Amino acid sequence: MTPKPLSAALTSTQEEPFRPGAQGSAAARVYSGIRSQIISLDLEPHSNLVRTEIAESYGVSQSPIREAMHRLEQEGLVVSYPQSRTVVAKIDVDHARETQFLRMAIELEVARNLAKTGQPELLRPARRILAMQKLAGEDRDIEEFTALDRLFHLSLVEPAGVVSLYHLVSSRSGHIDRLRRLNLPDPGKMISVLQHHNDILDAIEAGDLAATENAVRTHLSGTLAAVPQIMEQYPHYF
Repeated sequence: MTPKPLSAALTSTQEEPFRPGAQGSAAARVYSGIRSQIISLDLEPHSNLVRTEIAESYGVSQSPIREAMHRLEQEGLVVSYPQSRTVVAKIDVDHARETQFLRMAIELEVARNLAKTGQPELLRPARRILAMQKLAGEDRDIEEFTALDRLFHLSLVEPAGVVSLYHLVSSRSGHIDRLRRLNLPDPGKMISVLQHHNDILDAIEAGDLAATENAVRTHLSGTLAAVPQIMEQYPHYF
């Protein structure tokens, strides 16, 4: 059997199913597919989501589509107009800041705890992922680079036993994720991300709490710091 690409493996673990049963599975499939298209910017703000076309594309009835759209609307990724249409929402910068605040709190605590353990073997998965991410960066493969970025952070969260919190934040990350995707092609951005990841691992391995905290803060603050430039370059997303 051919193994799934990392990006596919990540998607399968990131999204929570709606509920058991065929309809729940169909709704989850529609939700995951459309959400992925929104995050990857294949669907831009104001794109019209025609439910009859979605039903034909996914081979499902209207019921799972309604469920999927409801969940996407709860995340602020789509806007539904009753008896009219559903469109992709613009990027909400305030929502992105709130999500990043939660992520910062979780990942700072995770990194500090790892630095206190004195167990560098816990970082081996992250080191391997970082090596693969470097190759993706050299190939300018944004899809794989992004998938590996998520896996890198997940590999640090797992030893702390707070994976459910990571997924909770991920479920709210649609707006900040789109900001990252707009920012990632900028010259030097991928190199900067790789350097930040390496700095985090080096600081944790050294057991240097101050350096660990500084490395995490620097890394997680980068995209929001670039918001003015992103908004100027891509005004139609806001």
